[in-house]
Amino acid sequence: SQRDIHCSHGFRAECEAAAGWSLTYSRAGLAVWVQLLEPDKSLHRIKCQMECKDVAAETLYDVLHDIEYRKKWDTNVIETFDIGKLTVNADVGYYAWKCPKPLKNRDVITLRSWLPMGTDYIIMNYSVKHPKYPPRKDMVRAVSILTGYWIQGKGATNCALTYLAQVDPKGSLPKWVVNKSSQFLAPKAMKKMYKACLKYPDWKQKHNPHFKPWLFPEQSTLPAVALSELSIQHADSLEHIDESALSETKDDRGEASDEDSVN
Repeated sequence: SQRDIHCSHGFRAECEAAAGWSLTYSRAGLAVWVQLLEPDKSLHRIKCQMECKDVAAETLYDVLHDIEYRKKWDTNVIETFDIGKLTVNADVGYYAWKCPKPLKNRDVITLRSWLPMGTDYIIMNYSVKHPKYPPRKDMVRAVSILTGYWIQGKGATNCALTYLAQVDPKGSLPKWVVNKSSQFLAPKAMKKMYKACLKYPDWKQKHNPHFKPWLFPEQSTLPAVALSELSIQHADSLEHIDESALSETKDDRGEASDEDSVN
């Protein structure tokens, strides 16, 4: 629709903008920037750009959509599932992830939409409220104000990915969290995603190779969700957790630590 195209142009412009962003990581085809929106650093935006050599744009697009594969490669995920579909290119889903110790883990319910545009693809999401999935006791319900991926095809076998996220973590976070996220966790997650892309064609060949409901909506078995069931999740209506005084858990720095931890 026109609205989708308008939103995606705005999103691409945000991805390309340089003003107000501070570079926090730059190495071997991967860069991360942060934009602080509040002096206390809790509310911030993060932007990652990565060159993906030997990964076709459509492969990366499939990897970002494929929820079964995500459970295999995304070591931050605690639980993720699709709730229902709104249109052929929009759905609602749940995602819970591990936060750096000793913070509480976070979860979100998001409305996600996607748009192939020639050799480029865009996937965007923002938080919504769903009556069947209220905040849980064991998680902090975070808010995705706007999160998205822009995949740019660079010929048949290469692409570039820009990831832009503005998430309200619903809480006053200690300063070290933003630094750790932008300098250590985000680059690590991007590299993990890249490795997952390289392995995806082989994996998919063995796991329901023709099932790609994000490309073929008629394959979707998700129940329909009416827009009237949802409302935008405003950050100020959720509980605010003060974790600003927590200090970093020392054993969490190890490269393998999050691989081994069992939630």
